[in-house]
Amino acid sequence: MQAMTRKLGHQSLKHSPAISSFKSLYPLSDDHHYGYLTPRFASNLATGGTGPLVRKGTGGRSSVSGIVATVFGATGFLGRYLVQQLAKMGSQVLVPFRGSEDSPRHLKLMGDLGQIVPMKYNPRDENSVKAVMAKANVVINLIGREYETRNYSFEEVNHHMAEQLAMIAKEHGGIMRFIQVSCLGASPASSSRMLRAKAAGEEAVTRELPEATIMRPAVMIGTEDRILNPWAFFAKKYGFLPLIGGGSTKIQPVYVADVAAAIVSSLKDNGTSMGKVYELGGPDIYTMHDLAELMFDMIREWPRYVNVPFPIAKAIASPREFLLNKVPAPMPVPTIFNLDAIEALATDNIVSKDALTFEDLGLAPHKVKGYPVEFLIQYRKGGPNYGSTVSEKVSPESYP
Repeated sequence: MQAMTRKLGHQSLKHSPAISSFKSLYPLSDDHHYGYLTPRFASNLATGGTGPLVRKGTGGRSSVSGIVATVFGATGFLGRYLVQQLAKMGSQVLVPFRGSEDSPRHLKLMGDLGQIVPMKYNPRDENSVKAVMAKANVVINLIGREYETRNYSFEEVNHHMAEQLAMIAKEHGGIMRFIQVSCLGASPASSSRMLRAKAAGEEAVTRELPEATIMRPAVMIGTEDRILNPWAFFAKKYGFLPLIGGGSTKIQPVYVADVAAAIVSSLKDNGTSMGKVYELGGPDIYTMHDLAELMFDMIREWPRYVNVPFPIAKAIASPREFLLNKVPAPMPVPTIFNLDAIEALATDNIVSKDALTFEDLGLAPHKVKGYPVEFLIQYRKGGPNYGSTVSEKVSPESYP
């Protein structure tokens, strides 16, 4: 009797006028969806002038923006700010992660119920990557790393993974936007292997998807950053800060939330940002010495420096690189004495004169001095985290 009731109920729902009208508005076909078992398709990226991707509405985290974004590297430094800004406008965010189930846990609170979807994947498995991209219409690649490990080289993380994502997005058939986050200073002629790999990744993405948007952020400043946090910790622990090359290199640091806002802004336009490269630097240019002065001022410590010439800094950082693939155990994470970062410091890293910037996206970046560096008060004597280890203050790498 119960089986007959269920059958009759199913038939009544199947032929219900209300259900039929709902299907006319939102087709729910199970015959055409993209997954790792489906054949490959050609690129279906939207072209300029097709209208904005974001649907009109009241906005807010409980609305529907029309964006279903797979954000690779979402649990990293920039990723958490980007997920928050996407979620608060009503987007659904698919969060691929490869580590512990706890790594994406903090992101689920940023969106409405069911809008943040963690998905475990293996970046070296093509079928796994296709599965986390299957329901998306936007792909954002934040994967990157500024140092090597025994398992992942610069070339694999910054170049080959970007190329793989672009190829899969091209075959997907339903990806409307692809955004590749690179690095300011990326160039095939750079002395830094990481910057050369980033440039190769950009080239691979644009070769597969000429409509892709490339974002090149400068050194990012924020609560979990990898420049002021290590400096402040080193200065509090040892009473001085080593200045590599005398601190004369010029950089243009940018607030991490501004970079996330630039990515979201490019998704809101009518396609004008597609196929373009944006260099995202802050409003002010600092030397490394000037930025260190700002750091010391925020932690209320007397500035004490030790000038470390480039050859000596490279000699200090070289043993880790030499032993990296010879020691059958994880090597410590380089902070200040990172050999590849020292190579990059040999040249200034600022926005080009003719480059597209925040202004072309309708944004004005924050000045670094002030609110964006207030997190450094934790390193003041008696601060909330004073005495804790640097690993407790700087979030671990979440991308490969």
